[in-house]
Amino acid sequence: MRILHTMIRVGNLDRSIAFYSEVLGMKLLRRQDYPEGRFTLAFVGYGEESETTVIELTHNWDTESYELGNGFGHVAIAVPDAAAACNAIRERGGKVIREAGPMKHGSTVIAFVEDPDGYKIELIERKG
Repeated sequence: MRILHTMIRVGNLDRSIAFYSEVLGMKLLRRQDYPEGRFTLAFVGYGEESETTVIELTHNWDTESYELGNGFGHVAIAVPDAAAACNAIRERGGKVIREAGPMKHGSTVIAFVEDPDGYKIELIERKG
């Protein structure tokens, strides 16, 4: 068994695809409209779905935004240098909400960025 994808609902699909591809460097793997259901699914990730976990962006055509609630935490991405990743994300128009530094009560270096819909993405520094 393995995790295939995480699904998040987004208010503006093109804006979200631009964030995940242009700001975070993922690839748009596939996109499909479902006119009868009035929604579109787009899958983004760093590798092919057959080999790695990806993110499913679900856009319901008649919904412009969602309440995030307090149950969902974040998506985590490994990076070689969290401070450099924050700088690159900021330069590409992304929003850094916690600068790189040690996690509270630990030594792992982390940072947080936010996507256009308010979802949190944790950057976890993993050298090598």
